[in-house]
Amino acid sequence: MRDELAGFTIGVTADRRRDELAMLLQRRGARVVVAPALRIVPLTDDTDLRAATRACLEHPPHVLMADTGIGMRGWLEAAEGWGLAAPLRAVLAQAYAVARGPKARSALRAFGLRHRWSPESESWEEVVDHLVRHGVAGRVVAMQLHGDRQPECRAALERAGATVIEVPVYRWAPPTDPAPLHRLIDLVAGRLVDAVTFTSAPAAEALLHAAGDRAETVLAALRSDVLAGCVGAVTAEPLVRRGVPVSAPSRARLGALVRTIVDELPRRTVSVRAGGHLLTLRGHAAVVDGELRHLAPAPMAVLRALAAAPGRVFSRATLLRTLPRGADEHAVEMAVARLRAGLRAPRVVQTVIKRGYRLRID
Repeated sequence: MRDELAGFTIGVTADRRRDELAMLLQRRGARVVVAPALRIVPLTDDTDLRAATRACLEHPPHVLMADTGIGMRGWLEAAEGWGLAAPLRAVLAQAYAVARGPKARSALRAFGLRHRWSPESESWEEVVDHLVRHGVAGRVVAMQLHGDRQPECRAALERAGATVIEVPVYRWAPPTDPAPLHRLIDLVAGRLVDAVTFTSAPAAEALLHAAGDRAETVLAALRSDVLAGCVGAVTAEPLVRRGVPVSAPSRARLGALVRTIVDELPRRTVSVRAGGHLLTLRGHAAVVDGELRHLAPAPMAVLRALAAAPGRVFSRATLLRTLPRGADEHAVEMAVARLRAGLRAPRVVQTVIKRGYRLRID
């Protein structure tokens, strides 16, 4: 078991693979806050999906655009339930199949369908550009949708002369219990998490939508103190468009996303020598001479304030502003006492009589 992320708190907004992602982060020592921003609603009994399947049988597509693995599997499983799987597979086998990413490729192979091309960027735009160059005039294109419709992509194909059959396999919906998401929004706004992970662009949009009038506060945190970790460039797009610097792996995989966070978060730590010790500040903990010391929010807030200007004296009134609302100057004294006890290094924080506190810089 590795502990590269020990002392850090990370939010997980994924739904379908949240347990897998949370486990990967926890195995590296992170404290994880699971708060799905959306949930996937299958449309196996949906009339639109059945109508799209009938359209593909009546007008066999020349091109198949496979967007997601779960979507392709859901479509063919629904067709199986309607007794249409064999004829659907037969017409799709004749199509020029393009897959947006590796999961869609795997789903095509699992159902005996031949994959012809995939974009390196895993973006719809590159798929559409490829098909337009390939030539789609007078051809039927079956577009398996990823939760939401893709009007720009459809319009570009139709301008190139294609007839597009949209295949809506599932849709996004708000989480059944919104409380964890709103708690995560509180933590992000208060800069009480170190990173938030996103595995889909709609999840990023949903978190900001759920934030309501606090969306700008959340964005300000993501632009500064809270790392936005995205599984790929497509997922990152809504945040990038709003000026959020994101960290994303070159290949859209959960494992690669975790490795990116493992590389990035420790770089954002603050280290200082004080009272004969080397301190490194992590999200909710301090590393003292290589030993992890978990701290409560109030002592951690005081330590962060002191470490922001090592050696400077901070008055009780100044430190009070770092604590939760409603605290008084006595709470500052308690937080300092708890900080010294938690660090197990009492000489690190020095009391300056009638003035306040500072880190005892070596």
